[in-house]
Amino acid sequence: MRRNPHVIFATITASTLLLGGLATATAQAAPAKAESLYAPSALVLTVARGEDPMTATAERAVTLSCAPTAEGTHPDPAGACKELEAVKGKFAELAAGPSNRTCTRQWDPVVVTAHGVWQGKPVQFSTTYGNACEMAGSMNDNAVFAF
Repeated sequence: MRRNPHVIFATITASTLLLGGLATATAQAAPAKAESLYAPSALVLTVARGEDPMTATAERAVTLSCAPTAEGTHPDPAGACKELEAVKGKFAELAAGPSNRTCTRQWDPVVVTAHGVWQGKPVQFSTTYGNACEMAGSMNDNAVFAF
């Protein structure tokens, strides 16, 4: 049996074109993955009455998204995002400074919570204050929980 080099070349070329075409068709059929230059930062912040964040009654809740722009239902998203960036998303550090506020010592507990994602990492934060005055003083009137 004699082999024709032109037939072999044509068969290889046709196979390559056919397989290449299938690969291209498959690649085009796959959904395009959305790429972002920013890590996601989307949070739900709440202020609730009660001692336990699981059973407290939510009084106020807002959304806050910081990337690529500050937005959400928060009244000052730009200020809140700026403060969170300053503490690298560590909510406990928002209350790190001393308070100059004088508050009564009544026990009317307030719980603040933050749930969501900060720069691509899951966030779950909650803390309980003795009353709303104590919360505002401890937070140094920052913008994050001022809603």
